[in-house]
Amino acid sequence: MVICKLKMRMSLASLMALVALSLAFLGPCPCLTAPLEESDDDRFDLENYDLNSVTDWGKVEPNIYGDNYDYEDLDQEIEVETFAADINRLGNQPKVNHHEVKGTVPTFTPPPVTLDFKGSGLFGPETGMGMPTCLLCVCIGGSVYCDDTGLNQIPPLPKDTRHFYGRFNSIRHIKNTDFVNLSKLQSIDLTGNQISEMDEDVFGSQQQLHDLLLAENNLQALPELPVTLKYIDLRNNRLISRGIHSESFKDMSHLEFLYLSNNNLDYIPTPLPLNLKVLHLQGNNIQSLHEDTFCDSHDRYFIRRYLEDIRLDGNPLNINLFPQAYVCLPRLPVGNH
Repeated sequence: MVICKLKMRMSLASLMALVALSLAFLGPCPCLTAPLEESDDDRFDLENYDLNSVTDWGKVEPNIYGDNYDYEDLDQEIEVETFAADINRLGNQPKVNHHEVKGTVPTFTPPPVTLDFKGSGLFGPETGMGMPTCLLCVCIGGSVYCDDTGLNQIPPLPKDTRHFYGRFNSIRHIKNTDFVNLSKLQSIDLTGNQISEMDEDVFGSQQQLHDLLLAENNLQALPELPVTLKYIDLRNNRLISRGIHSESFKDMSHLEFLYLSNNNLDYIPTPLPLNLKVLHLQGNNIQSLHEDTFCDSHDRYFIRRYLEDIRLDGNPLNINLFPQAYVCLPRLPVGNH
């Protein structure tokens, strides 16, 4: 029994010695030991590292900073069956033509913008000058302001125009169609133009016109004027007495202000309306007066109550020579003595 145990111990010892010899001969098994890691000193050669060096990126291999991958193992086939099926199902739908982009995006030329208004529109009627009246001028609440805009003619005005201002332009001729169908027109101011001609019936359709300002023009004659006028300004023109209609102002029962200074008048246009308050005739060629110029020789009690401002200075006239012409006036006129 003892002998058997000794043999077993010797066999175990021999086996262990054999295993030890085998390990010593073959070296450590890679599957049983952890891989040896490089130290930081071995991985980065810090002693020989040049901090001032410049890397030539054109010569750097793409995989030096990572593992090498075999991209051929990736799936290169993309599943498009579902999308293709959807396209096939839409094959019967109406096709929409799309512009094919080839290198550059196609450009589209927009149609030209035109402001060709026929008749009265958002910006008024077409002027014939490239834009409608209310873009060329300023239209506010029935008033049209065309001052100093280079006009050489009256532009077509909106039908609801009540006040028209065309001052300091180059208008020479006022036609009988310029204010036609403007039944609401109440005032016209064309001061500072070059108007030398007006058609005879230019104001034929104006039934509400009360202010007419034509100062600083080249007028020698006047057309027939509306009897509704309250204010007339014809200063600094070239008016002559025979260029004014006989009894032109007689029926203007509302006329209060009449400015005819600095013209070429030879006499005062009579008869004058009773409600007249201001009459300026300075700077003309008036040489005489008569009893009925301001008064009524057939009515001794006639009094002109409202005419308090008469200017006759600047005429070759001595007002002291005609005392009977002023007996009905509340105030003597201003003139040469």
